[in-house]
Amino acid sequence: MEVMIKNIFFCKECGFEAPLWSGKCPSCNTWSSMTEAAKYVDKNKKTHEHTFLDTKIEVIPLSQVKIGENIREKTGINEFDTVLGGGIVPGMVALVGGEPGIGKSTIMLQIASKRAMRGKIILYASGEESPEQIHLRSKRLNTLSDNILLFCSNDAEAIINQIKIINPDMVIIDSIQSIYLTRLDNFPGSITQIRECATIFTHIAKKMNISFFMIGHVNKEGMVAGPKILEHIVDTVLYFEGELSNQFKILRTTKNRFGSTNEIGLFEMTDTGLSEVSNPSELFIEHSKSFPGTAISCVLEGSRAFLIEVQALVSPTSYGNAQRISVGFDQKRLVLLLAVIDKHLGINMKEFDVFINFSGGMKINDTSADLAIIAAILSSIRDISLPEKTIFIGEIGLNGDIKTVSQIDKRLKESVKLGYQHIHVPEFLKINKKKKELIKVSSVKDLIACFE
Repeated sequence: MEVMIKNIFFCKECGFEAPLWSGKCPSCNTWSSMTEAAKYVDKNKKTHEHTFLDTKIEVIPLSQVKIGENIREKTGINEFDTVLGGGIVPGMVALVGGEPGIGKSTIMLQIASKRAMRGKIILYASGEESPEQIHLRSKRLNTLSDNILLFCSNDAEAIINQIKIINPDMVIIDSIQSIYLTRLDNFPGSITQIRECATIFTHIAKKMNISFFMIGHVNKEGMVAGPKILEHIVDTVLYFEGELSNQFKILRTTKNRFGSTNEIGLFEMTDTGLSEVSNPSELFIEHSKSFPGTAISCVLEGSRAFLIEVQALVSPTSYGNAQRISVGFDQKRLVLLLAVIDKHLGINMKEFDVFINFSGGMKINDTSADLAIIAAILSSIRDISLPEKTIFIGEIGLNGDIKTVSQIDKRLKESVKLGYQHIHVPEFLKINKKKKELIKVSSVKDLIACFE
């Protein structure tokens, strides 16, 4: 066998290969996406078609497609089911990404155990760990089961042959970057290998109606390593978020062909694995006493409303340019809110450094937290605590006016349920029932009354 090493350039977005570097990919026209890599070339190797794939596809009318009554299958973990849109759909292909050690393999073993208890057959294909390592982790998580079949191999064809023999209900690939096709000359984890393996697994999932979960490593940008087309191939893309030192983890979906992409799942890492957080408001509101620079808001993630604490630290700047640092919040929007304070409240914010943080490591895109952020900033400037059991819900306009937000009834219900007695809301709020706890505000100037 005559083998040679050849340097090639491939596109990180679409996987296109070229012998020479270029500034723009000739295939997808993406700039600065060509990366150099080594490739093994076997001159005596003949190309051949896959014999393990059945390419016979029947054409059927859309109206005659048969759908089972219980198309979704519960995993037994409610938070995970919520993110998926209600449960696992047979034949779906999901990609689970996240930082190393955040809990990707842990949650998949727990789901495999829950489904195995219901008599389902799970094939766990690992290309990174030995059977002993997986057994030890499974024993610690208390997920050992005879219905979880372990197959440790990097060979995609060997995995597919086992799938055809076993015909499992669910397949877990850990991880897609470690699997390779022998017919390809590229390294495992290369753009071409990842793309081709994912395509073949997707074909098998649709053909045999088996749900696939592929664990993926992330790169330094926080995205799943490999071509961007990988996320287009699969049906669902899930990401685990959270600091490794933080015990709380957030599962978020960025793509879902079978449900909403707005839902999140909250988990707590314990000695026995990931446990669900059923009441997120208790997670993000750790104390009832108010402190200077803190305010409470009610945000919405998908169909779930929960309270969250906004923390602001405002101090005189020691340098020429004031600092604006936000954790979990859009920094550009923070600058916008500071400009509103400067303009309509007459406070020269250029003299202050401003730091914003949300409790629990949450990332907030909901504009309903605008009012709470300004309240927290004013509280920090004056070094005065806001009244206890006070909450702020509203979006800030450039004119300093308070605008209403979506699904306000759900937010108010959550606030009242947790005993909040002073709920600041937009003046022109449309609600079905009048509540004595409501305090209507029309502009940011009305917040001054909170400090008198």
